[in-house]
Amino acid sequence: MDITISEMHRATLIEISGRVDSTNANRLGEALNEQIDAGRVRLVVDLSKVDYMSSAGLRELVSARNKLKSSNGDLRIASPSAYVKETLQMVGFDTLFQIFDTQVEAVGSY
Repeated sequence: MDITISEMHRATLIEISGRVDSTNANRLGEALNEQIDAGRVRLVVDLSKVDYMSSAGLRELVSARNKLKSSNGDLRIASPSAYVKETLQMVGFDTLFQIFDTQVEAVGSY
């Protein structure tokens, strides 16, 4: 799994690529928490290049979202891959997260 972080005008963009599973989900959580602890409370996570996400990865996203909500922030998802989108829908997280087709839409939603 690779993580790239970019500061945009309205939000922080976090691009994830590869597999997110129980062996590396904690790295995702650490990256998200680093941004939150630095005061960045408007996060967009781009999942277009994630070919697999386990429950451990989903748990890290929910944990970060909950932490952000208590700071009047939010975590929004941009362009989830077909597999990730199906997984989010299957577990009902498509109602928990705002999901956008593109990075531009997700960042612009703030």
